[in-house]
Amino acid sequence: MKHVTKVDGTRQPFDPLKVQRTLRNMGIGAEEAERIAGDIEESVPDGVRTAAVLRMIRARARAVRPAAAHRTNLRRALGLLRSKPDFEEFVRVLLREHGYRVETGCILAGLCGEHEVDAIAERDGATIFVEVKHHVSHHRVTGLDEGRIARAIIEDLQEGFRSGRCTVSIDGALIVCNTKLSEHAKRYATCRGIGHIGWDYPEDQNLRTMIEKTQSYPVTIVAGVRSSISTRLAAAGVVTAKQVAYGDAATIAHDAGIPLKEVLLIAGRARAVLEP
Repeated sequence: MKHVTKVDGTRQPFDPLKVQRTLRNMGIGAEEAERIAGDIEESVPDGVRTAAVLRMIRARARAVRPAAAHRTNLRRALGLLRSKPDFEEFVRVLLREHGYRVETGCILAGLCGEHEVDAIAERDGATIFVEVKHHVSHHRVTGLDEGRIARAIIEDLQEGFRSGRCTVSIDGALIVCNTKLSEHAKRYATCRGIGHIGWDYPEDQNLRTMIEKTQSYPVTIVAGVRSSISTRLAAAGVVTAKQVAYGDAATIAHDAGIPLKEVLLIAGRARAVLEP
């Protein structure tokens, strides 16, 4: 069995299914993805670095689907977003895509103090506040502190509602981050009933699967989008590739203060990424 070496130096078995999934996300068909994954597994040396595998995946994907050249790695694309307000707005858009009614963040009064939350979301009769945690490096791990803070805020807001100070009845909290969660953070959130969405957690509805299911990719998934451009787009409320690909280019250019030619270029590449 061959192994790969991760960025932190640890080794793990080569998983062809992960390679296939990455290829499928680039628009490669199932049979072709399986064939390419097998070829890569056979050709790489034992202990190959994951970065080298990713370069091979991209090269092979571009060979069979040129549009793959316009796509950036999803985890990197999320890291390229600014924490505030870009990633916060991206999370709000993503939650709406999954059936939540979402309001922009506000300040809620608890019994003992005021709390600024990133969003208020409602679905299936439950109202929760959303806390968004963003790391530039996706190799960081989101730890226990966010869960402990959320637990304290829930208690204060619920007591504030019972006392008449808070006008919103909060049922719980949801923490959304773009990185993996520590095992301690997972255990605490489960024990305390705090919702948690991380890069790969929980298994059935994590950040990656939520994005891929609705194709709600950040605009930075489009290769070549400079940070100055993504910042202007976000200021105009445009944070996903779908918004650029299928929105009115002239309106986006006007609102974001970007040349129309630039918006049309990004829109064309975004459609190439999104469409099979």
